Amino acid sequence: MTSAPAQPVAAVDVLLADGTIATIRRVVPSDHEGLLALHDHLAEENLRMRFFGLNRAAGHDYAEHLAAAVGSTEVLALVALVGGDLVAVASAEVMAEGTAEISFLVADSAHGLGLGTLLLEHLAAEARGRGILEFTADVLVDNHAMLRVLADCGFDLQRRTDTGVVTFHMGTAATERAVAAADAREAGAEARSLAPLLYPRSIAVVGVRRSGGGVGRAVLEEVADGGFTGEVYVVHPGGSGALPEVSGARVVPDLAAIGSPVDLVVVAVPAGRVLDVVRDAAHAGARSAVILTSGFGEAGSDGAQAQRELVAIARRHSMRLVGPNCLGVMTTDADVRLNATFTRGLPQPGGLAVASQSGGVGIGLLDLARESGAGLASFVSLGNKADVSGNDLLAAWMDDPRVSAAALYLESFGNARKFARIARRFAQRKPLLAVVGGRSTGGRRAGASHTAAAAAPTVGVDALFAQSGVIGCSSLEELADAARLLTSQPLPSGPRLAIVGNAGGLGVLAADSATAGALVVPELSPVLQESLTARMPGAAGLSNPIDLGAAASADGLLATTETVLASDEVDAVLVIVAATKVTDADGFLRALADARSGLVDKPLLLVALGGAAVPEDSSRAFAAFRSVEDATRALAHAASYAAWLDTPAVPAVVRTPGAGDRARPVVDAALAEAGTDGWLRPAQCRELLSAYGIDVLGGRVERRLSRILTAAHEIGYPVVLKAADPAVVHKTERGLVRPGLKAPDEVLEAAADLELKLGVPEPELLVQAQVPAGVEVAVGVVRDDGFGPLVMVAAGGVATDVWDDRVFLLPPLTAVDAARAVRRLRIWPLLAGHRGAKPVDVAALEALLQAVGQLAVEVPELAEMDLNPVIMSEAGAACVDVKVRLSPPARPADDGVPRKLRPAP
Repeated sequence: MTSAPAQPVAAVDVLLADGTIATIRRVVPSDHEGLLALHDHLAEENLRMRFFGLNRAAGHDYAEHLAAAVGSTEVLALVALVGGDLVAVASAEVMAEGTAEISFLVADSAHGLGLGTLLLEHLAAEARGRGILEFTADVLVDNHAMLRVLADCGFDLQRRTDTGVVTFHMGTAATERAVAAADAREAGAEARSLAPLLYPRSIAVVGVRRSGGGVGRAVLEEVADGGFTGEVYVVHPGGSGALPEVSGARVVPDLAAIGSPVDLVVVAVPAGRVLDVVRDAAHAGARSAVILTSGFGEAGSDGAQAQRELVAIARRHSMRLVGPNCLGVMTTDADVRLNATFTRGLPQPGGLAVASQSGGVGIGLLDLARESGAGLASFVSLGNKADVSGNDLLAAWMDDPRVSAAALYLESFGNARKFARIARRFAQRKPLLAVVGGRSTGGRRAGASHTAAAAAPTVGVDALFAQSGVIGCSSLEELADAARLLTSQPLPSGPRLAIVGNAGGLGVLAADSATAGALVVPELSPVLQESLTARMPGAAGLSNPIDLGAAASADGLLATTETVLASDEVDAVLVIVAATKVTDADGFLRALADARSGLVDKPLLLVALGGAAVPEDSSRAFAAFRSVEDATRALAHAASYAAWLDTPAVPAVVRTPGAGDRARPVVDAALAEAGTDGWLRPAQCRELLSAYGIDVLGGRVERRLSRILTAAHEIGYPVVLKAADPAVVHKTERGLVRPGLKAPDEVLEAAADLELKLGVPEPELLVQAQVPAGVEVAVGVVRDDGFGPLVMVAAGGVATDVWDDRVFLLPPLTAVDAARAVRRLRIWPLLAGHRGAKPVDVAALEALLQAVGQLAVEVPELAEMDLNPVIMSEAGAACVDVKVRLSPPARPADDGVPRKLRPAP
């Protein structure tokens, strides 16, 4: 390798398989003694596995070699430390251009923690940055642990066995399998790491005032009132004589006096004392801490520095932190029953796990959970997210049998692409609901391209949710309603809704609301209507909505509801019952709750009005709502989620091999020519896109009229004449595109007019062939500061901004992602063949989207791109015009591997 040494990177914290925290970093000179000790203390069997013999001197020589190679371009070495002790080392030594040989050594005491896999992931990431494309490794055939590490890592792999040695050749690229394998391993590690926080068996509260009152006292009272089943300690410097009797709690002068590590420490002391308390908790072996105190990351640079120190202390001792500046945590599990917050009372138990970045919003969510009857499993107030984040909690809750759904309130995403991956995996198992704050259009960023101008602050969130199966809600009430339905009722198998009730007007409103939410209110078949007539001969209407009349009996309402539920003509039933003097609404609701136990294959929703009493134990029988709008909106979310789940398994992303390598010289040359930020010339645009198999309509760029006429003649009439200066955007709106020129005189007239409009003598003009008419779409890319590249597909042409018909996606894109996006467009009927027109080649458009997605991921300098218009016809996709702007990215792209804990905010 001839490249300069890579600059040292900060150490990163990683979760081991047992939930403890290790640090991975490059070898530094001061590691010399630690490397020698690591080799000295190896058991003979592990020494043989590493050095193919029992020559301990070889270990010493290798330790000296690594220590001496610090900063070398030929040797990359990483070490892993747990609690400050060096427990593993991995190296990659360059053997030839683009190839390095790798080796690993893990201390006897650290086997089985996943250190080999983690070091391999980080070695591969470092190698990619150095241009190393392939690793090689020789492993003894009986070194089963290392064979498993290499086989399970997910990187592209080839192996060959010869005379007791397996030789591996492995790509360093972060494949989808590698990312998925890393995410799956991390989920298990997160679950083990966060178990003491979510399901503690012992808790200590620090910050309980002698005089009573205050946050610490409030938490302690809630712990006691909630019936926490574990051991409770109160830490006060004066010991047991300093505080009045605390029911069920033992008062100790400090955490060390407890005599054994506690699972959870709740910190409610003033900000100036928090660091000392966290340090004491770490030294006492506490597994997790919740810091309620404010005055850290949200309070300026000094607070932010103190917050980073908190995280550093905690991670050195494998202790997880929630907060600071948070409300606390709750768990309703019968074996725990913990309310370690300063709010009042535990909600009823259930399957919903909630995380909130805002304490105030968290209180609102808890109130809604209590009022609506949506049972709660866990609640975590994230506060400043110094350590534990929503991503971490989703990973921990993913396979937790006590959690049937999760709900998040977020104001920021941190690593949005990692969230997208975790959210998709979670949503494939359980419903995931979210409300995102700070989505107003006041922050809309102006952009030069149509794509950038359309990228309002909401589009990244919307794209993420749509692709990941997240149920996005616009309010806390909407989230609570959807959660109640999803945790108490089965998912609908389709969008068809039957509406049954004794209030005709409300049934009409329900039908309107359902239709607006993309549900279907089908007319019931004559056979089903006849069956209903036999049960309710006096009904006012049976076609759907079913209006049984204000005087409907409880028996009639029940019989009708059961009949419709049993029908295969609908996927869900909404019952609207208004209590009157002549209707036994209470009797009907009790009977429905009793009868429902045998009819649970379809969701049943209820709106009870007029004072009708909903039985307290009916949450599994039906989901009750305040209004028909609330009910239909919740059902629309459930139906949309069910449809997302029913989509065939997401196939692997299909990529054009070698495209990134072909594109790189074009990008580097264009940036060198344009500086740090600039638009590409037409020829550069075509060359860049052709690397990904995207053909852009060619043409010739000329200045002189004679050459423009020659180009038109050789291309063949009719032609299009347009401004070719890459700095000129929105050409059509400015009258700088002249299509349909059929003769030389028309070309000359158009050229003269364009010269006048541009105000430049003999400007560069692009001559192109005229493309036959078709359906115009626009495809583009814009880079969002939080979400990275976003791919857009939209109604195209000059009216693209008028139609406002567009969908944004997060690349890379699967075929399913592309197909869903195209079918979400309002112009989809035109693409599918409207009113007898021939359908366009939709597959070509979907393939174009996938190729653009690959380009957006592999060229991080791509800041904006417009393909507009793309003329779609039965013959395929014709990309008529392209604009590309390059700019160095603000931060490197996240490819998903290696995995590491978030740095402290």
